[in-house]
Amino acid sequence: MCGIVAYIGPKEAYPIILKGLKRLEYRGYDSAGVALLNQSLRVYKKQGKVAQLEESLIGKDVHAHAGIGHTRWATHGEPSDRNAHPHSSANGKLAMIHNGIIENYAQIKNELLKKGYSFTSDTDTEVLLKFIEDIQKNNQCVLEEAVRIALKRITGAYVIVLIDQDNPDTLIAARKGSPLVIGVGKGEHFLASDASPIIEYTKEVVYVNDYELAIIRPDELILKNLGNEKLTPYVQKLDLELAAIEKSGYDHFMLKEIFEQPHTIFDCLRGRLDPAAGTITMAGVQNHIEQLKHAQRIIIIACGTSWHAGLVAEYVIEELCRIPVEVEYASEFRYRNPVINKGDVIIAISQSGETADTLVAIEKAKEQGAIIFGVVNVVGSSIARISHAGAYTHAGPEIGVASTKAFTAQLAVLNMIALKIAREKGSIDNKRYLQLMKELQEIPDKVATTLKTSAAVQQLAEKYKDARDFLYLGRGYNFPVALEGALKLKEISYIHAEGYPAAEMKHGPIALVDESLPVVFVATKDSYHEKIVSNIQEIKARKGKVIAIVTEGDETIPKMADDYIEVPAADELVAPLLSVIPLQLLAYYIGVAKGLDVDKPRNLAKSVTVE
Repeated sequence: MCGIVAYIGPKEAYPIILKGLKRLEYRGYDSAGVALLNQSLRVYKKQGKVAQLEESLIGKDVHAHAGIGHTRWATHGEPSDRNAHPHSSANGKLAMIHNGIIENYAQIKNELLKKGYSFTSDTDTEVLLKFIEDIQKNNQCVLEEAVRIALKRITGAYVIVLIDQDNPDTLIAARKGSPLVIGVGKGEHFLASDASPIIEYTKEVVYVNDYELAIIRPDELILKNLGNEKLTPYVQKLDLELAAIEKSGYDHFMLKEIFEQPHTIFDCLRGRLDPAAGTITMAGVQNHIEQLKHAQRIIIIACGTSWHAGLVAEYVIEELCRIPVEVEYASEFRYRNPVINKGDVIIAISQSGETADTLVAIEKAKEQGAIIFGVVNVVGSSIARISHAGAYTHAGPEIGVASTKAFTAQLAVLNMIALKIAREKGSIDNKRYLQLMKELQEIPDKVATTLKTSAAVQQLAEKYKDARDFLYLGRGYNFPVALEGALKLKEISYIHAEGYPAAEMKHGPIALVDESLPVVFVATKDSYHEKIVSNIQEIKARKGKVIAIVTEGDETIPKMADDYIEVPAADELVAPLLSVIPLQLLAYYIGVAKGLDVDKPRNLAKSVTVE
């Protein structure tokens, strides 16, 4: 969950690393630090955001042509200067940054304490570094070999990058379970947790795989496995533009990404959906269509917002394909003993493609014979590589910690997958198939129309920003949207919010309703409309404040609600792509009205690459 940046080459390292850390700050911002190597190794670190580190280094010697940098999301040890990365070896000649968790660090720490080592931090990272130092000293070996020996002993997830005062022209890096990308330049190399710090300098990158170790020099990149066998680096071209990771005039990345959704959904559909020809072109689906259409069961595995997208997909796939679907939290699925039958299809949904719990869950299912289908946003990510097949969402970089455009892109992809399977299986008639294709094709324009409600939503935010609690209710396809709306509000405004199926309100949550409780109904016109009208009446009878998301032209609910926002009419299967937009805006504007940093909400990181 931490952000890692490193550079080695002819340029000044510090400006490159600092800019990279700012671009990766969405991955962690409890503290930040750099280690710079010129004639000596200098380590600077500071609790707080990258800007505070930058301010603390004014007037300091930052000249170097090799360096490593880190922005931290705390796991072991509270946020503080002493727990910030990089960490230094006992002899002061090594510095290391680390993303991940070393699960057996306590055992190794006890061994090192008995040997006389002391520790200046509470982190597992310092333990690993001093373990590497101890191995190098006792075995009289080069740093590369000491790292290899250490990594065979530890358990957990990691990306580590080391810099060595005695070898100023070399960086050592290794990876298991956390992302690492190496940018290849002319006589220089760049390392980062994702491509955003690299794109400005090169579009040629190498994605490091699990259990690989990299020896990086300005003009050389050597990849090896932990058995010391050389590997051939696979250089890929980045399909990413610098403008995609800039704010482009918006106050926050979150607002930019909300307003990008007409474009990102269009990109997701482009080249795949062709209503005129009646075709959906998705190679990952087509190449495994026999397994997909004959699946006895589909299990969707995800976390957070992606889990909500999976819930919508459960409704859609069961309706169109008549295949039983289960939706599992990856963090629960990986630790129990689920029944997996050979031929079961696992759909793993993840924006980053690096979510630790989801990765472990699908590895477990793959071992038991399941077909793994990945739905991810980041090209070359771990889930994309481990899956048998999959589909990219093409949403582009999502910098705001709270996911917005990735969610709607996931819904668009999952709808297309369901339609293609249903068509191949013969579980949908041609008229309905073509109708839903047309409905999907119209979604980008309808999202653009929905975004025109932003000023009205901003007024609602001012009205309700001081509420202590919110309740979000929906039925059918809109129930997962209610969950997503509640999650967004919690993430961005720190207001307690809960999402429920509207019919479940009577089974407990209605006890919370009084004149101070805003209740958000996702109440677009669908087969549940009459039922949700009754639910609204139940809230109004108890003096609750009703905010409704309604379909344009609805003459019933607007008369009952205290406030309402209209969205264009759409088939109920695709309506979540529209009804979620005002909820994203509401969370954003309430967060802004409360003076909060909506791009970097407290305690959260964008990509959860640790347990």
